[in-house]
Amino acid sequence: MNNPIEHPLVRAHLDAVDRYTAPLPAERRRELLADLREHVEVTLAEHDSADEDAVRQVLAQLGSPRQIADAALAEEGQARPEPETGRRTTLTLVLAVLPMPLLLVPAIGPALALIAAVAAAVRVAKSAQWSRREKTQATLLLLSPVLVTPLAAAVVAVASSAGLSPAGVLTACALGFCPTLLAAFRLARSAAHLRTAALAA
Repeated sequence: MNNPIEHPLVRAHLDAVDRYTAPLPAERRRELLADLREHVEVTLAEHDSADEDAVRQVLAQLGSPRQIADAALAEEGQARPEPETGRRTTLTLVLAVLPMPLLLVPAIGPALALIAAVAAAVRVAKSAQWSRREKTQATLLLLSPVLVTPLAAAVVAVASSAGLSPAGVLTACALGFCPTLLAAFRLARSAAHLRTAALAA
């Protein structure tokens, strides 16, 4: 194999480091992976042949992907995220998307929707599964309907000659909860990546 970086063992090792270091800023992660690639390439160039034994030896000297990620995260003052059970994650995500249908419940719907959104935000904040950055972004997105929905309703009312009709209210609610759906999607994707990385370890 001409390029040792393309060796399946090297690709798998670097992919695992990439998954474990997901909480790091993208630029820091790119730098780390570039440094690792360069180290592997230089070290393998010193061997007579880049056969599988040599590749395994070089990767063993680097340390496991988890060890590399833990060291990089520690440098940034972050702890390694730990995956939650699928049931716990599902409950958090259900609470995150529940406010939209709850708003349609007469009288008590808005209060229940707010309670569900706050409960989802609290569960996200207390979770060891997501990074600090992910938690901050998700919390802002989960609570944004409180501001976005009234603004969307005002825009719909101004745009409509008939004022705010029931269809306009539904449109405003749908627009207001788009950030919530985005938050749920991003949290679900991050949790899935973390579980995959844990299973591969």
